[in-house]
Amino acid sequence: MTILHDLSAGIGHTPLLRLRHASELTGCEILAKTELLNPGGSIKDRTALGLLLDAEQRGLLRPGGRIVEGTAGNTGIGLALLGASRGYRTVIFMPQTQSREKIDALRITGAEVRLVPAVPYKDPTHYAHQARAHAAALNAADPGSAWFADQFDNTANRDWHEATTGVEIWEQTAGAVDGFVCAAGTGGTLAGVGRALKARRPGVRIALADPAGSALASFVNTGELVASGNSISEGIGSSRVTANFAGAPIDCAWSIADDESVPLAHRLLHEEGWCVGGSSGVNIAGAIRLACALGPGHTIVTVLCDAGTRYQAKLFNPAFLRQQGIPVPAWLTQAFAR
Repeated sequence: MTILHDLSAGIGHTPLLRLRHASELTGCEILAKTELLNPGGSIKDRTALGLLLDAEQRGLLRPGGRIVEGTAGNTGIGLALLGASRGYRTVIFMPQTQSREKIDALRITGAEVRLVPAVPYKDPTHYAHQARAHAAALNAADPGSAWFADQFDNTANRDWHEATTGVEIWEQTAGAVDGFVCAAGTGGTLAGVGRALKARRPGVRIALADPAGSALASFVNTGELVASGNSISEGIGSSRVTANFAGAPIDCAWSIADDESVPLAHRLLHEEGWCVGGSSGVNIAGAIRLACALGPGHTIVTVLCDAGTRYQAKLFNPAFLRQQGIPVPAWLTQAFAR
């Protein structure tokens, strides 16, 4: 019998899932870490735990203190749940454009949620800057009362994925992994897993699947941060190189449009029973591209980041999808016609 001593013990060690359609399409074994099975419902539980453990070990967060973070949602959910389990209060700054489902999920954790306008990172009112300023103000009034998690530039994020996610993938595949691919928001997962796998097998291919509207694929391929298009995916893509992304051992990168990624997420639900978010669709598209580049017979690993129920009003809304020019599967149209 396995008994978890607290919430943190339930984070990580997620199973690998064979993606049937993607594998049959490419002649490769395409596997996905089922990170939506973490207690808070996403891979960001890992990020939150790594950041929090590092802060506690360094004495940056005192008992009963406040965790402060700027997030698109999932890291905030992870931090708030961990905070609740360890006696911390949590304040989250979040773009008001994020899904209602994620906003509500944060609020029911007991976190204080401050919705702010969605602006570029260079704008001083960006949610990450507001979170940093709020933590600084709390500490000015009461030194040591608050900790700014700083998921984008705190490299404890990358280090934790290197020590856990990457090692798990290596062990679960018995070292028979030829490539790893995923999207990047903070860059922690891609950089950390890439470093872990490259250290064990230098020839493994590490690839970035970047949503349209992000500049990271351009940066990997040309050295220039140039973005075009847009995407309905949340929590991935960036207009800048974060400290976690900097120096990531990436071999190749692709920009993935919504009309390629969203149908893959829909198909995974309808044919294989896994309801995943838009970032997972981007990851599956990237895995298929990497498999095609490597050729049949290889093993590719990617990530199912979170559940599609956190984006129901967009990802499974026929009217919204049509407005965005994204194909609507017949089964989804029929479901809403009943």
